[in-house]
Amino acid sequence: MEREKYYITTAIAYTSGKPHIGNTYEIVLADAIARYKRLRGFDVYFQTGTDEHGEKIELKAKEKGVTPKEFVDEVATEIKRIWDIMNTSYDRFVRTTDPIHEKQVQKIFKKMYDKGDIYLGKYEGLYCTPCESFFTESQLIDGKCPDCGREVHTASEEAYFFRLSKYQDRLVEYYNTHLDFIKPEARKNEMINNFIKPGLQDLCVSRTSFDWGIPVDFDPKHVIYVWVDALTNYITNIGYDVDNPSEEFKKYWPADLHLVGKDIIRFHTIYWPCFLMSLDLPLPKQVFGHPWLLFGNDKMSKSKGNIMYADDLVNYFGVDAVRYYVLHEIPYANDGTITYETLIERINSDLANVLGNLVNRTISMANKYFAGKVTNKKVTESVDKDFINAIKNLDTQIEDKMSRLEIGAALDEIFEVFRKSNKYIDDTTPWSLAKDEENKDRLETVLYNLLEGIRVGAVFLEPFLPDTSKEILRQLNISDTSLQYNENNSYSTITPSVLFARIDKEEKLKEIENK
Repeated sequence: MEREKYYITTAIAYTSGKPHIGNTYEIVLADAIARYKRLRGFDVYFQTGTDEHGEKIELKAKEKGVTPKEFVDEVATEIKRIWDIMNTSYDRFVRTTDPIHEKQVQKIFKKMYDKGDIYLGKYEGLYCTPCESFFTESQLIDGKCPDCGREVHTASEEAYFFRLSKYQDRLVEYYNTHLDFIKPEARKNEMINNFIKPGLQDLCVSRTSFDWGIPVDFDPKHVIYVWVDALTNYITNIGYDVDNPSEEFKKYWPADLHLVGKDIIRFHTIYWPCFLMSLDLPLPKQVFGHPWLLFGNDKMSKSKGNIMYADDLVNYFGVDAVRYYVLHEIPYANDGTITYETLIERINSDLANVLGNLVNRTISMANKYFAGKVTNKKVTESVDKDFINAIKNLDTQIEDKMSRLEIGAALDEIFEVFRKSNKYIDDTTPWSLAKDEENKDRLETVLYNLLEGIRVGAVFLEPFLPDTSKEILRQLNISDTSLQYNENNSYSTITPSVLFARIDKEEKLKEIENK
């Protein structure tokens, strides 16, 4: 039987510099969703990559005394290195400087032009160089760029425009008939009130004031402007061709989920759908504008000197501890916050105490009382029922949360079972049962239930903490990766090793300060 497909993308990372932990959050979030879908049996295709053209990059390369291509090669390599450090399972890492992408972008531009959706005009407006975006006076906030808050300047040049206004009614109709298209709901209201209701302006889609971009093949003094180049990566890299789309494209398009930062949701829910309508292609099923990860209460920025990098955090705390923190601490719709102190506290309380301690003491008891060989003797008491039900219900609880993209809440469900496991130990007191030979089968039943709770929890942990999941299953020494409580397993546990060591906060903060 053919498996159901699931195509998920991140926004492609802009190659202006090294990504900080706030940028890295998105790839980890997408990875957790992709791994979860694989766990559920889906045929998953997960794409990420880099956005490599534009005036900002041309200027940065000049500052550094290298060509734009040399500059982006170096940054793209660094971005990919960090994605790999975070143990992300993307299927393809795309680059907008790939010749296949560039060729298809030219063909897409020409198709829209031939259709009358792109026309030549003149642009005069307020331009933000870092965002590579033009704005009208009314869109500015306190006279500054509404996206990044920096200064804008007046710019004027000949440019090609895309007829965004032509698709406004169709776009509104799509919003109204596809209620899950934009998530969270607040982002949809923002798009409607701030951009659609005032009336969509036609969009500048080419530039002549810089060279680092894909040339318009029928008018080479123009380069194709960022959003046509960047957004189309979602189709060009799975084999979209204006003349002859590939089988891969037909299989995976439309995307099931575009995962993007809330600051670029406008481009994905207004420009991108209109481009696709122009190309007569179906629209993606959902765009999720995730919140930001703040340093304390501030957005991370080089000028504020408050940037944390993923590779540094991994060196201090380990991959899965960092993954756990960013997945758990960022709410569904509100910004999350990270500091070294809160990261250490979370590692100590959840990972070392709740999870690490549970696995270590359960396996140690199995080894001490039964030489690691544990089966279910089914000598049950009333206390078992609630605990076993919690394990059995984990499946539906997690599916419910993940289907709504509430990733942190899904992770909470797993840890709730681990907390209940610790309470079950306190309630059943295995060390007391071990004192009386007559309670041997009862003791074995208790340990069996604990091992099953840990096993099921560990299987569900794989999308979030892949290495930890693997290590727990190795220590349990069991191959069963089913998602349900199984009353007929047979355990043969090995010597446990520490999953997460407690961290001395003062010592660790001193170590970080002295780096």
